[in-house]
Amino acid sequence: MAQQLEIEFKNLLTKQQYEYLLQEFHIQENAIHRQTNHYFDTPSQAIKNRQSGLRIRQIDNYYECTLKEKSAAHTHIETTDVLTAKQAQLMIEGKGFYAHEVAKRLARYHISLDELAVFGSLTTDRVEIPYKDGLLVFDHSFYLQCDDYEVEYESKDATKGNVIFDEFLQQYQIEKKATDKKIARFMKALQAEINNTKS
Repeated sequence: MAQQLEIEFKNLLTKQQYEYLLQEFHIQENAIHRQTNHYFDTPSQAIKNRQSGLRIRQIDNYYECTLKEKSAAHTHIETTDVLTAKQAQLMIEGKGFYAHEVAKRLARYHISLDELAVFGSLTTDRVEIPYKDGLLVFDHSFYLQCDDYEVEYESKDATKGNVIFDEFLQQYQIEKKATDKKIARFMKALQAEINNTKS
């Protein structure tokens, strides 16, 4: 288990901006890695209501369960348990909960493990590059009927990271946009799909 503070900045990109950045940073095809997030919540959205997110992430044969809790504007506390493929599959099917440290955090908020269920999955093709004492990430995500592009910058210092990220956006002439986390974008798309079905 690992618990860490995540400080990240993000901005949506157009397809053209994303492809331009891949060229600018000389990204080869084999540097792009695919990962899939399976998102969990209760029927009453107890996790979302705490401005948190719960997921199982799969990268090839590696699985981990992470609870992300918002602690400041660009900062989250992440609690992560590594899972076996079998444990991950059972959790996705609603047949047990094997992320023990995550379970302890959820218990603090009286969130019932029995009520947790997967409400959707999102796949991302990701590139990670060391950049100015941090990590630059280019993402192309697929979910429901959507796909989108974004750049993220992970830093150890919120103030310094903010300056570096703003300079990056200016350098590549990318308009700064308020950008939701992937789970929030997924939820909006899911709600829109539900509304379209009803109408």
